[in-house]
Amino acid sequence: MEPRLDYFSHPLAGKILKHINSATKVASDAAVPVLTQELVKIRVSQINGCGFCTDMHTKDAAAAGETSLRLNLVAAWREATVFTDAERAAIELAEQATRIADAAGGVPDEVWANATKYYDEDQLVALVSLIAIMNTYNRINIAIQQPAGGYQPGMFG
Repeated sequence: MEPRLDYFSHPLAGKILKHINSATKVASDAAVPVLTQELVKIRVSQINGCGFCTDMHTKDAAAAGETSLRLNLVAAWREATVFTDAERAAIELAEQATRIADAAGGVPDEVWANATKYYDEDQLVALVSLIAIMNTYNRINIAIQQPAGGYQPGMFG
């Protein structure tokens, strides 16, 4: 499978990705644990059906020390006992913010209130931003049919 266009080497796409990547760096540098960030990125990518991003972030999470057990259970996080309450709150926020069109009114108040138990305002800004950014990356990769499976941790710098 070949992508519809080579987005990663296209000059205009490079300019766009530079800004998206800069925003990602700012959000990633907030005090949200790296593995929580990766769990959020994985869940958003699973919901959107983005194979490229799911591949990337499961591999990045594993490289950062995440276990295969937890990676295998991200899609079934509600039934899994391997996530902390804080991680579950972040994953639920990611899920609800990604599925905005499925629920009139957007993210339910109880989901937001639960997230505020574990994350301060800066961390919530970072989480909401990472969720939005992942949805953007997913839509780019799905639109161009970027194939999954070939990502190696660190290959993008």
